[in-house]
Amino acid sequence: MITRRKFLQDSIRSSIGLSGLLLLPARLLASEMPADITELSASDLSTAIRQKDISCAEVMRAYLDRIHRYNPVYNAIVSMLDDDELLNQATVADDELARGEYRGWMHGMPHAIKDVRGAAGLTFTSGSPLYADRIADVDHPLAAAIRGAGAIFIGKTNVPEFGLGSQSYNPVFGATGSAWNPALTSGGSSGGAASGLGTHMLPSADGSDTMGSLRNPGAFNGVIGFRPSIGVTAEQQPGERSISTTGPMGRNTADTIQLLKTLAVKPVAENYSPMDLSEVRIGWMGNLDGYLSMESGVTDICEESLNSLSAAAVKVDAVKPQFNLSDLWLAWTTIRHSGRTGYHDLYNDPEARALLKPELKWEIEQSFMLTDGDRRVANRIRSDWYRELDLLFDEYDFLAIPSAQVFPYPKENHWPQEIAGRRMDTYHRWMEVVILASMGGIPVINLPVGTDALGRPMGMQIMGRFGDDKRVLEFALAYEQVTDYVQRRPQLVDAN
Repeated sequence: MITRRKFLQDSIRSSIGLSGLLLLPARLLASEMPADITELSASDLSTAIRQKDISCAEVMRAYLDRIHRYNPVYNAIVSMLDDDELLNQATVADDELARGEYRGWMHGMPHAIKDVRGAAGLTFTSGSPLYADRIADVDHPLAAAIRGAGAIFIGKTNVPEFGLGSQSYNPVFGATGSAWNPALTSGGSSGGAASGLGTHMLPSADGSDTMGSLRNPGAFNGVIGFRPSIGVTAEQQPGERSISTTGPMGRNTADTIQLLKTLAVKPVAENYSPMDLSEVRIGWMGNLDGYLSMESGVTDICEESLNSLSAAAVKVDAVKPQFNLSDLWLAWTTIRHSGRTGYHDLYNDPEARALLKPELKWEIEQSFMLTDGDRRVANRIRSDWYRELDLLFDEYDFLAIPSAQVFPYPKENHWPQEIAGRRMDTYHRWMEVVILASMGGIPVINLPVGTDALGRPMGMQIMGRFGDDKRVLEFALAYEQVTDYVQRRPQLVDAN
């Protein structure tokens, strides 16, 4: 008998594309439905709901049962709505299907919005005690797009305070644990989203990324995090490349692509097929020839993953940018800190300032000291970096580098003070590895590379030329065919 996985792989290989997944025959889904509905991928779940193999109410019950079982341990989902209200919404979604009304590929699927975006009627704290009781009046455009695709909002996903830092802790809800070990951090700032995916408490998740906030949590939870080219999921001025964007996360690349289509503000490709990996050229950056401090084992586990691609004739060469990377860090911090002017009113209010975490106050203070000359220098360096990336992509199809400089660490620690004997001089220096893509505004995806001997997960960034989002995603589809990392599951800790 043909298996679900074999059917899906054959469908993708024959270039049916992701839209073809919605045509999966009902008899296959009905005969091979897993005992636990939450084991279905988001794409399979969508198909099962549309074809009425399972009801939206059944889906909601299954996810609520799982959330009540595991969320008290992992703390991924916050501000949950009442079960009865959610089940009522699921029943309404079933009634709509019975009338032939179909909202979109997420029809009746549970979803939790990252808690730095407002969703009408839901608590909107941004992880700050200043907004612990705030309720959003309207949907953020990202929330509106997801709601428009048919999703039922069950709550929010946890974040660090104001989304700052790659560790999802805050004084309102506490810290979120990694799906692979809840005693360790889930990363951030999309840490709740990634942990919710890795524990299968969510079928898909949205995130955002300035300094690795889709990639670092993806790595720390064994899931996919995709940062699209600037302008794909948010409007930009012509020629402008912001350092921040929103993006999709998924248990696998196919699910990630489906959510990307929902979040995109401009047309993206409809059909995706695994790339032919023969003659693909990858530039492996490692630790940038010693420039970056990395915990022992991080580069090794990534290189093992790259070696697994050798059977597919992928060519991997060590490469280091011909660029002063200290200048890139200077430009990065200048541009990043310039974005803190929106917090000046909070800082100037003594009562509000007392409730801000020290790292945010420090960034605000840095913004006070910047001059127009500093910003001009930073933008010149950024333009030079665009040109350096273009030269690298003239030689290589993709660039690869670890998604983090350390493995997940105890969630009680706010950030790593030291890596491999080198002291980190700022609270975000330990994530310097992600700024190469952020400063370029280029598409980059976190791909899981497995776990170390202690069971700690890691991921690898695959970067593509600006605008080559489709090729990056098609590489990821092919990567999943020759590795099994996205299929590996953690042993979860039950709240009981």
